[in-house]
Amino acid sequence: MENNVFEQLAQKYDTEERIELAKVIVKEVKSELRNSESKSLIDYGSGTGLISLELTDLVESILLVDSSQQMLEVAKAKISRKGITNTNVLYSDFIEETPDLKADIVLMSLVLLHIPDTEKILQELFSVLNNGGKLIIIDFNKNDKINHPKVHNGFSHDELKKRLTEVGFQQTEIRTFHHGSRIFVKQDASMFISSSIK
Repeated sequence: MENNVFEQLAQKYDTEERIELAKVIVKEVKSELRNSESKSLIDYGSGTGLISLELTDLVESILLVDSSQQMLEVAKAKISRKGITNTNVLYSDFIEETPDLKADIVLMSLVLLHIPDTEKILQELFSVLNNGGKLIIIDFNKNDKINHPKVHNGFSHDELKKRLTEVGFQQTEIRTFHHGSRIFVKQDASMFISSSIK
């Protein structure tokens, strides 16, 4: 795996801006998790757990998966500090190799934009989901102001929906839920939530 920039960022990752943005995302994801008390959730690209550690009372279990060991160390410390018992962490990168896991819900928040091969990761997440399972993606809408060598400049709803359908998802709903200033590579941007059923 290439030198992971997130390893260096881990200790300082939870900035005030990121925490504020996480609150907005958590609120949105909570509405997607109604009646999920008996379900298992994987937070893929969980980072320090800013999102999923706020969801532990809504599902039966959560697995935080990230390709940065340092991020997961920060998450582990939070889990232990908060006394959370239904949450574990796993160091893994599904683009390299997907472990033999199954879940009812996979959450991927502001992660897709960092993954060059969108189709491959969607296929891997599809294979991890149980039948009838749900993939929740939060990311930025396509933004032509953004040109960065390491990230996609967001996603168009139609294009993403098409990719999800090609991978095998039965139905997908996508809607924009937040507009913020300087939230995407220091540019004003809007975020969408996409929910797909396997």
